[in-house]
Amino acid sequence: KKYPWIVEKDRNCILSPDSDGLLCGLVMSHLLNWKIKGFYDGKVLVLESGLSVKDCVFLDMEIFRKDIKSFGHHMLLFRKNNKPDNWDNFQDCIQPNNMREYDGANDFRLKYPLATIHMLLGILGYKYNIKVSEEAIAPLLFTDGAFNVLFGYPENVLNWLSFLRADEENSPLKTIFKSEKYSVYRLMQEMDKFFRERDKINIPKERGDRLRISSTDGKPYNLVKSGEVYSLNIDAVKRIKKFIEILSGFTGWNFKEDNWLWSNLILYNFTKDDFESNKKRINNATFQELMSKNPLSWAMTSGANIEYTLEEPDKLP
Repeated sequence: KKYPWIVEKDRNCILSPDSDGLLCGLVMSHLLNWKIKGFYDGKVLVLESGLSVKDCVFLDMEIFRKDIKSFGHHMLLFRKNNKPDNWDNFQDCIQPNNMREYDGANDFRLKYPLATIHMLLGILGYKYNIKVSEEAIAPLLFTDGAFNVLFGYPENVLNWLSFLRADEENSPLKTIFKSEKYSVYRLMQEMDKFFRERDKINIPKERGDRLRISSTDGKPYNLVKSGEVYSLNIDAVKRIKKFIEILSGFTGWNFKEDNWLWSNLILYNFTKDDFESNKKRINNATFQELMSKNPLSWAMTSGANIEYTLEEPDKLP
């Protein structure tokens, strides 16, 4: 009810260019005819020429702006009893840790342990009848390393599955996490099958399950300029299409190629940094200092570090 746009049809979206973002784009395109208009990885944003981010939904990345819709799952708040004055910048952001008021200082071990696609499926299941096949379990447990988390942090995962109501009959999460057809050995076999398919499209320095759009130093990567606009490198597009087709084959979600944009893109570069390289630790003062800079996005990667993205004034379209 608070975020009705997440179940509306024919929306534009911007994805994180990894398996979680791609799965989110695939299911939203399949189910609600959403259009993928760009990608954002914290350093680089590519967006269809002439389109504003205000007309899009960021999937698998929180955006700290009042007028931008987003959906992510990172740990963001340092102390719940000392929220920054501009915390309402997240007023149109679907965020599980913020919903439960979990903070990094007190609740880091309790943070949301799954991927954006899992919570997204849980939400969509209340509005639409979503079929999740047994074959879909492998890619849905692969993304964001969810299969590692299940056995590493079972108490936390079970807590969150209860919060997401995964045991309810209409929830797609019931098939993913409560299927009784898979023994541990059978699950390993299914995961291995998925990995082998993914590995076929790996190349040196680029895994097949993500679209690389920036280098480690923040420079654009796999982007080709033509006049004022950019296109994604043809070979990179071929590889990522093969991966999306793999995801489509396992999940049964139709890959509507016409809904995915790979060219006529405008490039926006941002400054990404982290506390560790600046020899800072997270505390009330350093967190408030970061918030005063009005970061575009960030994530607590550990109890001692934050990776964040700063935007030049009026950078976003």
